[in-house]
Amino acid sequence: MRLPFALTLALREGRSSARRLATYMIAITIGVAALVAINSFRANVVRSVDEESRTLLGADLRLNSNTQFPDSVRALIDSLETASPGTTAEVVSTITIAVSDGGVRLVQLRGVQGPYPVYGTMATEPAGLWSRLGDGKRVLVEPTLLAQVDAKVGDTLQLGGQRFEIAGVITNLPAEVSFRNALGPRVYMSKTALDATGLIQFGSIARHEIFMKMPDEQRLQTFVDRNHDLFRQSLIGFTTAREQAEQLAKALDTLGRFLGLVGLAALLLGGLGVASAINVFIKSRRDTIAVLRCIGATQRTAFTAYLLQAVALGVTGAAAGVLLGLAVQIALPSLLESVLPFNVSFRIEWGVLATGLGIGAAVTTVFALLPLLEIRGISPLRALRHALEPARTRDPLRWAVYALLLAAIAALSIWQAGEVRIGLAYTGALGAAMIILWICAATLTWLTRRFFPRSAAFPIRQGVANLYRPQNQTLAVTMAVGFGVFLLSGLWVVQRNLLDWIQLDGGSQPAPNLVLIDVQPDQLDDMRQIVARYTTVAPEVTPIVPGKVAAVRGIPAPKLLAERQTPRVEPWAVRREYRHTYRALPTESEKIVAGKWWDGAYKQGAVAEVSVEEDLLLNLGAKLGDRITWDIQGVQLETIVTSVRQVDWARFDTNFFVVFQPGVLDSAPQTYVALVKIDPAASQTLQREVSLKHANISAIDVGSVQKTLERIVGRVAFAIRFMALFSVVAGALVLLAALAAGRYQRIRESALLRVLGARRNQVRTMLLTEYLALGLLAGFVGVMLGGIAGWLLVQFVFKVDFTLPWAALASLWLGVATMSALMGVYTSRDALAGTPLEVMRSEQ
Repeated sequence: MRLPFALTLALREGRSSARRLATYMIAITIGVAALVAINSFRANVVRSVDEESRTLLGADLRLNSNTQFPDSVRALIDSLETASPGTTAEVVSTITIAVSDGGVRLVQLRGVQGPYPVYGTMATEPAGLWSRLGDGKRVLVEPTLLAQVDAKVGDTLQLGGQRFEIAGVITNLPAEVSFRNALGPRVYMSKTALDATGLIQFGSIARHEIFMKMPDEQRLQTFVDRNHDLFRQSLIGFTTAREQAEQLAKALDTLGRFLGLVGLAALLLGGLGVASAINVFIKSRRDTIAVLRCIGATQRTAFTAYLLQAVALGVTGAAAGVLLGLAVQIALPSLLESVLPFNVSFRIEWGVLATGLGIGAAVTTVFALLPLLEIRGISPLRALRHALEPARTRDPLRWAVYALLLAAIAALSIWQAGEVRIGLAYTGALGAAMIILWICAATLTWLTRRFFPRSAAFPIRQGVANLYRPQNQTLAVTMAVGFGVFLLSGLWVVQRNLLDWIQLDGGSQPAPNLVLIDVQPDQLDDMRQIVARYTTVAPEVTPIVPGKVAAVRGIPAPKLLAERQTPRVEPWAVRREYRHTYRALPTESEKIVAGKWWDGAYKQGAVAEVSVEEDLLLNLGAKLGDRITWDIQGVQLETIVTSVRQVDWARFDTNFFVVFQPGVLDSAPQTYVALVKIDPAASQTLQREVSLKHANISAIDVGSVQKTLERIVGRVAFAIRFMALFSVVAGALVLLAALAAGRYQRIRESALLRVLGARRNQVRTMLLTEYLALGLLAGFVGVMLGGIAGWLLVQFVFKVDFTLPWAALASLWLGVATMSALMGVYTSRDALAGTPLEVMRSEQ
């Protein structure tokens, strides 16, 4: 093989065709940019989580409970504080209504005792206020609260029936890895002041946390191991900074890998674009290659020269993609600012950049091999006989290239997914999507040929006939464009359904939009009277009785946690404190899937009947007919599971894991929750009156929470759509390549039609009809597959109600068709330029 000559030929050919190939090189640039941006950002996130693990948790170890810590745990913490003063801090959190002269707002009220946070600082404005938090009735607030209640520093807030001065704002709030901030802004006071408000009482929604400083990891692990049983028996959760960092890094890494798979799809579409570009290029160079063969160039020399061009195309495009990916990597933290609970520091990931460069070049080379194999069939005789076409023979190398292409896609998918099973499933899904696209395109083409009306106008009929003429582009365009549309529409359907799910829709009737919680029995009548002044709809009142699992099938809770059980028992299901209720009938959001609902109230001396949510029953290792013993405020109560419910948690209703038979818990200590339907304009006035008269009652404005959740989910969805956009851009470039593949044939056909008497407008109508039909076909198939994929994900993965956003999908379909028509007419503009004779001579 004469490599120097092949290299010289590649350089000369590259200079003459650089402008033509540059357009298609962008397809690889887009795909590499997507991979580099996501994988670099993912690496930055994992590193940031590892570096800020202690600051994220606020300590080396955090203990948490929904009830006050028992004396045994208190004694343990006191002994540690005595041995090392200033190493423990306590925070008690609850939700309540903050009332100012300018408005009311549900807030997260936090009482602090000790040096919290153990790691990190709390900067305030004015400075230095955090250390004086316990001085008098003073609070420090999240800056957003001032705007929400129209207050300023120096004003007062009423919290729990007492008024507190807003001493200042906290300018660097501690990061929190949860959605608790959706409930409302944070307000800090001393724990002593919180205890004095009376907000922490029976039935209150409160969270008790102890933060501990123990930087020696070996000592920390020894402490956790030694007290593991004590924490479990006391139903106390515990988390180390390392454990939380690993969990968070794993979750974010999973999201990053998912986005990376979307980016990989863009890269593969870029490979298709390169294949189309090389195919067009080789067709335009057949005569040149034939002449080279006449003067002594071998098939290997010609093949090597054009392969070098393809490699150069891939390396150049990948290098540009690396630079674009760096720019996107810088922008991603701001896109996910409201989702990530920490700052992500930018750092160049040289390994990721090198990998992206190599993958871009490799994908380009592999996809270019198929059209380059055509060079081997170009005979020197073509230099004399232009109409000569290469003989079609079975080529073993072509099948080898197909196998190499499939192996490369599988390897890339496994690498990006991080798991062999997911990578192979992704490869299979891509293959299935392409096969389905091919089948749909072939079927619709056949239906068009079979049933399209012959009475249509000549230009329309001729344009549609081009869909099934010899050497048509229908399959290529449908598979290329349809795949990009499939990705975008599928992601859109999933996102739209998830956003609908968090809207807490209660059905066809207007849903309650205000929740009053912690209503005490002696406040119930007065609460109803207050609500009646603002709405004619009576509130839906539901009793709540706290309780814990004492035993399942006679096995005590500590033993369930300590021993391996069959079936498996999930620790969280045993440790958590439940809020039970009792009622005579199931609600609209519940469906009995096993057993039957009770016929009447509890009869003295019988075993109490309960209905348990199906997933909880599974996690408790129990089944229909089993007995579960509950600890209801220190009283042991044995029950029997007589029905199993499927609960629609997405529906805004009073949903519970466990529902008791009426008459069992009627006399137990309980509080109430009320769902209120009220005009949003009167909501704040109602909240103010309830809070001023009954400070312990908290109100949750469903609309406010919903908007916060939508904003957070919307940011994640935007990031996903942003990555999907790479696939759409790559698909558009592939469309351009596919359309350009038939450019020369279009020029000749248009010239012949004009010789036969067709006018320019008729030819233009034919072209517009053909490309519009191609766009409609490809868009329809892509949207259809996207809708099906979205339905499968929503129904069987996320398990929420499915709604097809047909208007958005129809808009996407028409947009794709319009783009295809415009691009097709633009690439064929030479067919209408000049006289037919000039066009024919130019084509020759």
